[in-house]
Amino acid sequence: MHHETTTWYSHRLGRDMTLQVIGHAGARVLVFPTSMGTWREWPDRHMHEVLQDHIDAGWIQLFCLDQPHHENWGNDAVSPGHRSWTHIQYHAYVAEEVLPFTAGKNPNPFVIATGASLGATHAATFALKYPERVHRLVGMGGCYDLRRLTGGYHDENTYQVNPIAFMANEHDPGRLAAFRRQDLIFVIGRDDPMYRDNCDLSALLWSKGIGNALRVWDGHAHDWPYWERMVRLYLQGHD
Repeated sequence: MHHETTTWYSHRLGRDMTLQVIGHAGARVLVFPTSMGTWREWPDRHMHEVLQDHIDAGWIQLFCLDQPHHENWGNDAVSPGHRSWTHIQYHAYVAEEVLPFTAGKNPNPFVIATGASLGATHAATFALKYPERVHRLVGMGGCYDLRRLTGGYHDENTYQVNPIAFMANEHDPGRLAAFRRQDLIFVIGRDDPMYRDNCDLSALLWSKGIGNALRVWDGHAHDWPYWERMVRLYLQGHD
């Protein structure tokens, strides 16, 4: 199984950013880590081994991303607006630096965004900000109303990274058409505190004619053994 680690300095984020490539071909999978997680998280958790047959067959190639958590959601020393501004720069880094890098490694046009917990939040926000660039989303146990992280604070920056807020005001016909071409899959435990977020976002999308799959599992279902099963079941689009 091909593994490759690369680092470059991102002027958008003002820091070095590392990612790990796992696999040689197939759909390009952007893997967003959980809170405090890094590019090492999925390899350390052996998620590539969970998906080994998919990777070895050349169906998917993982791009395990880092995140500036200590500058955004992990930085309580700055305002929620500033944390959100940093996250906007992170979106730009993924869109304008990571995606071209992945395309240079692999010309497959199909892009998947995935993650668990806060990684699902990041994956969903990115997929919904760039519907023309992301073709499938698999969000596992995500929070989709960022007011949970801002203590209710709201400004233009928090709005731009809050899916339940910016999707409510999405009316552009071209973008709506792009959303309707996406495969949007939200997976959540019925007893997960984020269960209502998932239901609300799914319902909001359906109200705009944007089809999506809300998959509710029994119990809390918010830990790695569950995410291993979920990613096996949904990453390739199986139900």
